[in-house]
Amino acid sequence: MRTEYPAKVLLAWAEAIKGHAGLRDWLMTNGYPELGIFTSALRNDPRSRKWLMDNGHPHLLALIEGAEGRQAALDWLARNELHTLRHMALAGDEPGSIPWLMERGQRELAMIAMRIYHVKRELDEKYKDIHHYPQA
Repeated sequence: MRTEYPAKVLLAWAEAIKGHAGLRDWLMTNGYPELGIFTSALRNDPRSRKWLMDNGHPHLLALIEGAEGRQAALDWLARNELHTLRHMALAGDEPGSIPWLMERGQRELAMIAMRIYHVKRELDEKYKDIHHYPQA
């Protein structure tokens, strides 16, 4: 279970989360497929979520699910002493944990958490639009 990456990889991951397909593909072909697949899993692709679990990256799925507000995922991250990922998940749901990350010198991870937050908000808005029924 890899949890540390070079700064340039974290920056590429942040851009891939934002939607930069070229950097997502670069991650996929340069030894970081879990980060590339994460971008699809974040957007609720069930095959990508399964791939993360089946290929030894449950922590990345827990990051996503924690950002979706699932307490069980946050508890799992805490039990496994993945405190930085837990705070990223918290910030991905509500940006209140960004200062915790910044105080520990985790600028790149704070940026990734904010990207996760924005993607989740976009998905929430899209979902609301799809399921919005006019009042009779």
